[in-house]
Amino acid sequence: MYGSPSIFSTPLLGSPSTPSSRNHCKTLNMFSKQEKWDLSCGKLFMCKPIENIKYEQTVFYYKKNSYQGSGNNCCFAKQQPTRVSCGSQLQKFLGHCTFHCPSSNSTYGKVNGSAISALIIDDNATMTTMEEDTEHIGILDIDPRLKPFKDHFGYKMRRYAEQKELIEKYEGGLEEFAQGYLKFGFNREEGGIVYREWAPAAQEAQVIGDFNGWDGSNHRMEKNEFGVWSIKIPDSGENPAIPHNSRVKFRFKHGDGVWVDRIPAWISYATVDPAAFAAPYDGVYWDPPPSERYQFKYPRPPKPNAPRIYEAHVGMSSLEPRVSSYKEFADDILPRIRENNYNTVQLMAVMEHSYYASFGYHVTNFFAVSSRSGTPEDLKYLIDKAHSFGLRVLVDVVHSHASSNVTDGLNGFDVGQSSQLSYFHTGDRGYHKLWDSRLFNYANWEVLRFLLSNLRWWLEEFKFDGFRFDGVTSMLYHHHGINMSFTGKYNEYFSEATDVDAVVYLMLANCLIHSIYPDATVISEDVSGMPGLGRPVAEGGIGFDYRLAMAIPDKWIECLKNKKDEEWSMKEISSSLTNRRYTEKCIAYAESHDQAIVGDKTIAFLLMDKEMYTGMSCLTDASPIIDRGISLQKLLTGWRSIIALSTSMIHFLTMALGGEGYLNFMGNEFGHPEWIDFPREGNNWSYLKCRRRWELVDTDHLRYKFMNAFDKAMNLLDEKFSFIASTKQIVSSTDEENKVIVFERGDLVFVFNFHPENTYSGYKVGCDLPGKYRVALDSDALVFGGKGRMSHDVDHFTSPEGVPGVPETNFNNRPNSFKVLSPARTCVGFTTESKKVYNRVEEGNDDHNSNSGNEKLVTDVVAEPEEESVEEEPASVKDNELIVRLIEGFEVDVVEEASDVDVVEDDENPFASQQHVIL
Repeated sequence: MYGSPSIFSTPLLGSPSTPSSRNHCKTLNMFSKQEKWDLSCGKLFMCKPIENIKYEQTVFYYKKNSYQGSGNNCCFAKQQPTRVSCGSQLQKFLGHCTFHCPSSNSTYGKVNGSAISALIIDDNATMTTMEEDTEHIGILDIDPRLKPFKDHFGYKMRRYAEQKELIEKYEGGLEEFAQGYLKFGFNREEGGIVYREWAPAAQEAQVIGDFNGWDGSNHRMEKNEFGVWSIKIPDSGENPAIPHNSRVKFRFKHGDGVWVDRIPAWISYATVDPAAFAAPYDGVYWDPPPSERYQFKYPRPPKPNAPRIYEAHVGMSSLEPRVSSYKEFADDILPRIRENNYNTVQLMAVMEHSYYASFGYHVTNFFAVSSRSGTPEDLKYLIDKAHSFGLRVLVDVVHSHASSNVTDGLNGFDVGQSSQLSYFHTGDRGYHKLWDSRLFNYANWEVLRFLLSNLRWWLEEFKFDGFRFDGVTSMLYHHHGINMSFTGKYNEYFSEATDVDAVVYLMLANCLIHSIYPDATVISEDVSGMPGLGRPVAEGGIGFDYRLAMAIPDKWIECLKNKKDEEWSMKEISSSLTNRRYTEKCIAYAESHDQAIVGDKTIAFLLMDKEMYTGMSCLTDASPIIDRGISLQKLLTGWRSIIALSTSMIHFLTMALGGEGYLNFMGNEFGHPEWIDFPREGNNWSYLKCRRRWELVDTDHLRYKFMNAFDKAMNLLDEKFSFIASTKQIVSSTDEENKVIVFERGDLVFVFNFHPENTYSGYKVGCDLPGKYRVALDSDALVFGGKGRMSHDVDHFTSPEGVPGVPETNFNNRPNSFKVLSPARTCVGFTTESKKVYNRVEEGNDDHNSNSGNEKLVTDVVAEPEEESVEEEPASVKDNELIVRLIEGFEVDVVEEASDVDVVEDDENPFASQQHVIL
């Protein structure tokens, strides 16, 4: 079974994903001693309620390990003195964090007075150890090593259940609660427009805009007992009170008597004067007439078995040095994505952000689309067109922090009030010192409404198919991952460093998303390797469908930058790719946008560097540097031998072994040169490096086409064989001496030869299923810029190994084996190797005519199967267009068996005959 210790090259049961060495805050790792909290050693204590306050529930809190009896070391439990029906088990337990209840600041709360009463624990309060009868927690069965943290999981689940029940009690349910956009912001109601804004710190408030000449004296708003300001502006005859596409703002006076103008928090569109440098954004009332409102035409595509994700940034997708539009992306880029056989698009920087160079991470307006690329209707056109291509669309959602901008961001509503009256925490807890951004108070009722409604808004208004949650590590821990180097020890994840408020929010968010749209895909970006992040909420997990395998690109960069060829370890590479938590799905990637941001290089640029400007023409021989970048090779620089892998080989191994999904950033499929550098003061506001050089892959005589062709082929291979989604993943060999990795994924056998010099004739590989195998995908094919050394019409027959049912007598613990050619090319200064995927041929399909419906692996590139005998010149040499083949039963000659593995010199040229295939 996939993931069991006996099958994987490294044991996975109970092992967290290998944490990325890159700090989540995208800075250099800084190591410092951190005070550790270990709930496995801590105990759960019960406190007697304070006299004179009537409690109908018992209050509990976590005790710090170093507690010495001082009240100063106690965590404060907070409890509402009003009975809340949470079920028999939940009524026993309340955590030390703020108890989520609708307060006097809640719009629809039904509790008068202060919502939360702090329970101060006296030093002399009697404490007794509680033996909690915790309900069954499924994740503990999956990973028994988590059992010492049972109290933590029980506490988290109770907090989640309590919060959800409160929402059901006071708001009518989670789904209704997440429709805040129907009440807040600007909404059409009978006879006019109603505007509501939660701003409890405001003393007076007005709505201003183009519609009233920016004079709000006649449009004063009223405040209710929950801190919500509202006004109804009647229509003028048949004309709406506020014209569509006109500017609006919220003006309010805070405690210092100062009036300030802010963009409404729930605004769905915001624009800026492009002619004015550093001009502030304005909110825009967006309510197009029916004739201008986009109507979706195509249904959402079904959820794929494995997402093959194309990560993209609309603004930088243009060939020209400028900001591209949603419509241009839909018309020009979506066809490229579909042509390369991706099934999912992940859009970055969709939520409005005033600073373009923030890459969309400093969000200012959470419900607004980025106006640089067009209107909300334009974005709907993009998503609908993607659906017409069968492409699902995910949006990068940033709920981990918010821009610190005041005039045009949510931070502008913070005027020094308490955390309960604000979207953010106060003091240091509300500020991310490395990101210069504000941090949400996830315990606040209105913050929960705002963020959960934001998710529903993107799902329902724009028909997105899911989310990638950015910066999840910062949410999970009070330290936000700053100065932390996660080692994988479980006490790093389950302690008082865990921000349970944020964890509960993420659990609610995943519950909501899958309730509204069960087929949604939700991905988390977490570098810490938090166990349970990718398990269902009902089991005690946080509920994400996938987590990004963030340690993989770090491993590749480490190998490429820091190690000589002889230092590459097959076991280390295999372990890095397979070291993920059992039953928690991962999205594998060799490089994303992170690896291309200014200051770093893409894999292709790291390999080929400046030679990509002059050496990519097919009209001249490839230099050793270019040849190594398109294939595996060895480059001699002085006396130092440096190994460098082709982008194709790195991406393919990552896809095949690294996870249950795959991701590639826009342009890396063809080895995009250079780096990403958004316009900023440091580059004189240039867009030159903030675009995609599509002309490089479209020019037929440039070698970029080879990498693009292979990207297209490996995606189609998964489309045909679904190997990424297969739970069968077996690494049978990490051959350090010969530098070969052999593994099975689904019904495919993969062989990767990393040796810089040796080509192996008759290399023996283990496999599960008996029968005969053929090449299904060969990176050494001419169309990929390879040498065409592999024949694709040869059957490889298996031989049984050892005693059936006795693994120790098998070959590499596999019951069958077959022999293959594993070629490499040795020359002065560089080397190239091939990757081969062997596809089992089902018995009974030997008749060529029995399979007339054979499909090409790469559309418009792969030739139909040859009917001639394989004793002729290999098709890969004879026909430049014959590169890959779905082998579904073709009659071929059997090649004579050889007994041993031979290292073949290239000048022997074994590739022109069939003798190189060992059976």
